[in-house]
Amino acid sequence: MAESMNDNDETEALPGWFLATRRGVDLVTGALNVAGTVLILGLMLLVNADVIGRGAFNAPISGVPEMVSMSIVAIVFLQVAQTFRQGRLTRTDILLGWVERHSPRVRQAIEMFFSLAAILLVWQIITASWPLFERAWTRGTYEGTIGAFTAPIWPVKLIILVGCGALLVQLALHALAAFLRLMRGAQA
Repeated sequence: MAESMNDNDETEALPGWFLATRRGVDLVTGALNVAGTVLILGLMLLVNADVIGRGAFNAPISGVPEMVSMSIVAIVFLQVAQTFRQGRLTRTDILLGWVERHSPRVRQAIEMFFSLAAILLVWQIITASWPLFERAWTRGTYEGTIGAFTAPIWPVKLIILVGCGALLVQLALHALAAFLRLMRGAQA
């Protein structure tokens, strides 16, 4: 799991500057998570209003499918950094648990390696998404049908970049924490 699962025993071993930095980053990722949750609630209200309007008054709300599809992407990227920080991304801990029981230092090395690999992957997503954001921004690309409903797509493209950036920082902190714990173990 991510560091939060080990925080109770391990935070004393991490330097104060690191813990202060992590608290600041956690505030930002927590705010992004709250924004994603608010978007979920708004989406839920929108879909219910559309269903009621469609069923009771034969008057659906225009653009609900487009808003839902764009919002789902935004929600995922708003919440992914906090999900990682809380150790709730899908992963197999059976092997890591066994490794930790036998060699905590090897566990930290594995955590560091996987975090660094994930950093490379997220960086690739950022570099691939940046031109898409620029194009959507400069061209005014939109989702929907003119005359019925249109919405610009650049906000979602920006959220992808912001969410990946937050995840990148959380991954870097996770890798650094694993490195610091690994070095602490080498000195013990």
